[in-house]
Amino acid sequence: MREIEASEAETHLPQLLDEVERGETLVITRHGRAIARIVPESSRRQEEIDQAIEDIKALRKRIGKVPLAELLTIIRDGHGH
Repeated sequence: MREIEASEAETHLPQLLDEVERGETLVITRHGRAIARIVPESSRRQEEIDQAIEDIKALRKRIGKVPLAELLTIIRDGHGH
C-alpha cells in the first residue's frame, strides 16, 4: 500500500490505475491526511489468489511433499517458477 497526494493522483491517474490492476492499494491524501483508498476489484484479487493456489499445487507435484515453511520460502524467494 502506498500513499499519494491528490494533486499527483489527478496527474497520473492512468498509471495509478495500472498499479491497482496489478494488485496495489493506493491511499489518496490531501495535505497529508488520507481521504480515499483505491483497491483492486475483489473478483480480480480472488482470481490472483486462485492462481496462486494452483501454482502451489503444481509446485508440490513437481517437488513432492515439502514442509509448509520450506514451500513458502521457495515461493517467496521466487524459486518456484
